[in-house]
Amino acid sequence: MLKTYKSSCKQNITRVSLDQYVPKVELKEYLKIKDTIYEVDSKAENGMTFSRLLNYKYSDTLKKMDPDHLIALVTEVIPNYSCLVFCPTKKNCENVAEMICKILSKEYLKHKEKEKHEVIKNLKNISNGNLCPVLKHTIPFGVAYHHGGLTGDERKLLEEAYSAGVLCLFTCTSTLAAGVNLPARRVILRAPYVAKEFLKKNQYKQMIGRAGRAGIDSTGESILILQEKDKQQVLELISRPLENCYSQLVQEFTKGIQTLFLSLIGLKIATNLGDIYHFMSGTFFGVQQKILLKERSLWEITVESLRYLTEKGLLQNDTILTEKGLLQKDTIHGSEEEFQYSFHITKLGRASFKGAIDLAYCDSLYRDLKKGLEGLVLESLLHLIYLTTPYDMASQCHPDWMIYFRQFSQLSPAEQNVAVLVGVSENFIGKKASGQAIRKKVDKNIVNRLYLSFVLYTLLKETNIWSVSEKFNMPRGYIQNLLSGAAAFSSCVLHFCEELEEFWVYRALLVELTKKLTYCVKAELIPLMEVTGVLEGRARQLYNAGYKSLMHLANANPEVLIKTIDHLSRRQAKQIVSSAKLLLHEKAEALQEEVEELLRLPSDFPGIVASSVEKA
Repeated sequence: MLKTYKSSCKQNITRVSLDQYVPKVELKEYLKIKDTIYEVDSKAENGMTFSRLLNYKYSDTLKKMDPDHLIALVTEVIPNYSCLVFCPTKKNCENVAEMICKILSKEYLKHKEKEKHEVIKNLKNISNGNLCPVLKHTIPFGVAYHHGGLTGDERKLLEEAYSAGVLCLFTCTSTLAAGVNLPARRVILRAPYVAKEFLKKNQYKQMIGRAGRAGIDSTGESILILQEKDKQQVLELISRPLENCYSQLVQEFTKGIQTLFLSLIGLKIATNLGDIYHFMSGTFFGVQQKILLKERSLWEITVESLRYLTEKGLLQNDTILTEKGLLQKDTIHGSEEEFQYSFHITKLGRASFKGAIDLAYCDSLYRDLKKGLEGLVLESLLHLIYLTTPYDMASQCHPDWMIYFRQFSQLSPAEQNVAVLVGVSENFIGKKASGQAIRKKVDKNIVNRLYLSFVLYTLLKETNIWSVSEKFNMPRGYIQNLLSGAAAFSSCVLHFCEELEEFWVYRALLVELTKKLTYCVKAELIPLMEVTGVLEGRARQLYNAGYKSLMHLANANPEVLIKTIDHLSRRQAKQIVSSAKLLLHEKAEALQEEVEELLRLPSDFPGIVASSVEKA
């Protein structure tokens, strides 16, 4: 009897705990056609049932401004609850945010007015006094847009304001659905499209899943706005199951299987054909291989990939190069002898592996670095910046030819020579700018990459994303992504060059460039920003107060720092000083080791046995 009672109590406690900490949140899905709201109902004959008519008085002028009745939908929720409006494009996000604020009543300005002014002030502080005119207009109403055109700092600040309830409405792109955790009482899908592509079921579920998150909201609802022409397609969308999940290893061979194999061999996880094949058998792709590639066996795919790496000079094994050797058309798997064929990584392969270089571009990088040795222009950073501009971002670039020509014209003769060396002439850019036909073919990727290097070069000179954004007519978020991508790729190229003796000349240059790209500030601030907790604004404060080097900070008095530097707490001051001391100590140790290495007698010194040198 007692045992039964205890067991019953335990079950009740468990059930209460689960209900308490994981509350169920009902998510209701709706569709809106014209001014009618329908509830999604899988039991209904056509998948939806009538719910209600929108109760909002629209004048003829208002109907023209807001044909989708967004104002009616959002004002049912904001400002007391949060709302997300998903839009097909970045530009549409900004337009919708502005349109909503033009129609909202002035009463919305009073809701958390002081906090919203603080958000605007903080946005200006992180952007050196700059503020997007759209956000300047919308934030007082508690509305903001959220997309990739914002800088990381802007996004973080707006997200914090939204989470705190200061901002009550975001107009955003689909990327928000798969990224940060920003739930809402109501989620509105402006259209069943992402850019020009019709929504997929997993995208739809991801977006509406932002409504009514457990532990944050008690209820949630989604409303998909659609036109009559899309009705049938939308009903099919909401009734169909989620798309299947497939391995992406096969989609992009250079980024998938070959990179995986190079890493396996480079890390010595698997070095012979048998081990590599067995490893592949246990991957998600290995399980799905018969579905994804029916015409080829897993053995054939493994051998083909290894042959590709060998032919590119990244791996070494003579046997696999023979067409008649390993890969037979009717082979399902190899023999015991073939399983033992081993591979080792070449110098080029190790450089690509250590530098984490995309195998689609390792040949291009090697050629560019080799060509650079023939006439590296050191009068400015432009040539080096071109070599470290990410290859994959060139394909996404669409140059403004008038801006391209204007920027080229402002370069010095030595800098213009960089463009000529890589294969882009002033004549070519001039003809493109004036809309003339061009007979001579020029590699589009080189042209685009050079344009991006102009952006980066200007940014390093001006260190102001806003002015560069205006100069090149590019979103500031894109420029920030380009900068962080270039900093990461510069570090990768440095590791690539460290593994290849022929590129030793680049090493010291790349160390300095990587620092400049990472911090993107005036050169004198870089040593200060190496200290933990010191960002650009703080570094500038310290520099202006006379703390111009790491030694200055390491010997600083925290109490004096508090009095000298505005808005610096005692804890932050102590952290800065201790971090500077630690960093200075590490640098001193590294220099001491270098000195000892230079003074040490070489083991191969004539007339001295290596063992006796070791004893000494």
